Amino acid sequence: MEDAYAVVSMNGSGPIEDGTEIENAAELKFPREFEEADTLLTSEVFLLLEFRRKQLEQEEEITEMSEVFLKCHSYAQRMSKFRNRDTIRSVRQLLNTKPFHKFEMMQLANLCPDTAEEAKALIPSLESKIDDAELDELLSDMHVKRSFQ
Repeated sequence: MEDAYAVVSMNGSGPIEDGTEIENAAELKFPREFEEADTLLTSEVFLLLEFRRKQLEQEEEITEMSEVFLKCHSYAQRMSKFRNRDTIRSVRQLLNTKPFHKFEMMQLANLCPDTAEEAKALIPSLESKIDDAELDELLSDMHVKRSFQ
């Protein structure tokens, strides 16, 4: 049986039969479990996994890294947009200057859309938060940070 909180909807909303709200990322509706959770950029996940990989390689006892770990590491490396801590910190600071939800901030940083139109198509909740010119400027600043790392 599927749990009510496991249902994710991109365009539906409202209560389901037992009165529980349906998740809807487009409307920033998430389960209670995620309200206090911190979010990470894929680039941050890569840095953490890379740190752990180096630790495992340096251990005196030969520890075999699991296939799942290696696949996660490879994926995070491939999808990572920012390569160093300073750039990541700078991008986070830039995004924190706007009234974004933490989900929106992470999606912008992980997806790095080229235009406001693309960003709003991928992250519909941005539509009412920021005008296109301001978002285009923000995205341009992110791309500059990305290119100079």
